[in-house]
Amino acid sequence: MDSQKSSDNMHNLSKIRNFSIIAHIDHGKSTLADRLIQITGGLEQREMKDQVLDSMELERERGITIKAQSVSLKYKSNKNEEFTLNIIDTPGHVDFAYEVNRSLAACEGSILVVDASQGVEAQTLANVYQSIANNHEILVVLNKVDLPAADPERVKAQIEDVIGLDTSDAIEISAKTGFGINDLLEKVTEKLPPPSGDVSQTTKALLVDSWYDTYLGVVVLVRVYDGSIKKGQKIKLLSNAATYQIERIGVFQPKQKMLDELGPGEIGFFTASIKQVSDMRVGDTITDAKAQDIAALDGFKPSQPVVFCGLYPQDTSDFEGLRDAIEKLSLNDASFQYEKETSAALGLGYRCGFLGLLHLEIICERIDREYNIDLVTTAPSVIYKVHTTDSNVIELHNPVDLPPQERIAKIEEPWIDASIIVPEEYLGAILKLCEERRGVQKELNFSGNRAVITYQIPLNEVVFDFYDKLKSISKGYASFDYSIANYDASDLVKMQILVNEESVDALAMIVHRSVAENRGRIIIEKLKDLIPRHLFKIPLQAAIGGKVIARETISAVRKDVTAKCYGGDVTRKRKLLEKQKKGKKKMRKYGKVEIPQEAFIAALKADY
Repeated sequence: MDSQKSSDNMHNLSKIRNFSIIAHIDHGKSTLADRLIQITGGLEQREMKDQVLDSMELERERGITIKAQSVSLKYKSNKNEEFTLNIIDTPGHVDFAYEVNRSLAACEGSILVVDASQGVEAQTLANVYQSIANNHEILVVLNKVDLPAADPERVKAQIEDVIGLDTSDAIEISAKTGFGINDLLEKVTEKLPPPSGDVSQTTKALLVDSWYDTYLGVVVLVRVYDGSIKKGQKIKLLSNAATYQIERIGVFQPKQKMLDELGPGEIGFFTASIKQVSDMRVGDTITDAKAQDIAALDGFKPSQPVVFCGLYPQDTSDFEGLRDAIEKLSLNDASFQYEKETSAALGLGYRCGFLGLLHLEIICERIDREYNIDLVTTAPSVIYKVHTTDSNVIELHNPVDLPPQERIAKIEEPWIDASIIVPEEYLGAILKLCEERRGVQKELNFSGNRAVITYQIPLNEVVFDFYDKLKSISKGYASFDYSIANYDASDLVKMQILVNEESVDALAMIVHRSVAENRGRIIIEKLKDLIPRHLFKIPLQAAIGGKVIARETISAVRKDVTAKCYGGDVTRKRKLLEKQKKGKKKMRKYGKVEIPQEAFIAALKADY
């Protein structure tokens, strides 16, 4: 019966609609997906819960979507026609833009959700531009119209002004209460285009996503373009010519529903005894194992890590646990990269690549929660391109690996195009923050009482605490989005932190010469407060090459060696003090300074 329905759909592409839900963070994408599932009867009332598609505990707790999720729903229109709606709910945060990118590539249309009180924000713009780049038909939806602060007319004008989309037939809804959802479903069937495809052609499908399931192995999400994917069929991947036999096939409604085949225009999943998620490259083309000379579908850009940092267990005996945790997390997150590294101060750990600071925070929190491992993270750094005097170019992930100064011709750092939307009253403070971070202003426009600013800023200046500062300055009203623009040469130097004249690798960082002294002083002052006093005095220094740019000294704990002298000549006391001085000098030469973990963590979180 199921396979019969499936094959009917395959020949009737006009009754399929594939679309993504896109919006800025917290504008109601996941809540809208919940209402669509509820109203079309995807789940019974007793099975409904908030954020149905957000399966991760962290997603539900933080109220954010991290992984894009798909669901296939049946909808009977007012004209009594039955449609299949394939919906992909996407993340709103800039760090997960690659999830949005892959979702849009699998669809023909987008529902743009805009909060009727907040209006257009930075990520709204970024996602709309991605939709336009994918030639999508865009439906404008104003959510949260039931809120007292909602002003749909102002927001419509803003959408036309800032984005340039026609809002004459924008739909007003409340995803929370269900108001306007039926009108939206009708509009989806009328306005969004059906997919194209030919069932008689050779199988051609796009690999949208893959994740690891403990019981089934790797589950693969696909969008079929031509031909069909059948149970028992032998398929191959164009990128590496690997072949597999399909075992199970189905769609999420949102529960798994097994089928015998998926036809053109359909989005579903299959399993085929695949052991490694890394074998399934997102954006790859899947075809029949016997097919010859098949042109690959336009995939999408693989995600490139932009932030690197070291992850070490606080307790060195947890290293094996950390290794397991990192390997398992990478199974479900193809964008997370890692390699082993050793540090004299922190022991064994991993150098990991992330898409941004939220991605880093999410991975660290998952390791802490799901695997119960306390982590130390080193200072986040970006990828630098080091041009050496012998005309080589080195991609530098770790500041420790920087070649000696005399071998460097120039160092290039990544710059980003940052788009910030902020209420007018905070504009001055935001411009000052961008200037302090070596930003170059490109554009400044106004829409109503909001400013839309475009800046070019070095990524190195953003990865530390730019986002936190931006939010605190604007009391949470500023929204921020960025994309990597280009690499440019800058006056960058490697700053080392020396404790008792020994370099501490974990605290080495690459900084712009103009801010090196300030940053060095802040870290040194933090360490002075946090490293306990020893029996000998400890010099703390920040240095660039052989030049010390900041210094503090932790004074020694002194034993009163003269306590036993009762009277007598003062030279007796002097002799004892001289002897103590010599002993401390010798001790400092051979003594080892114990730096507590909290000192590292505090220094790495230094507020610049």
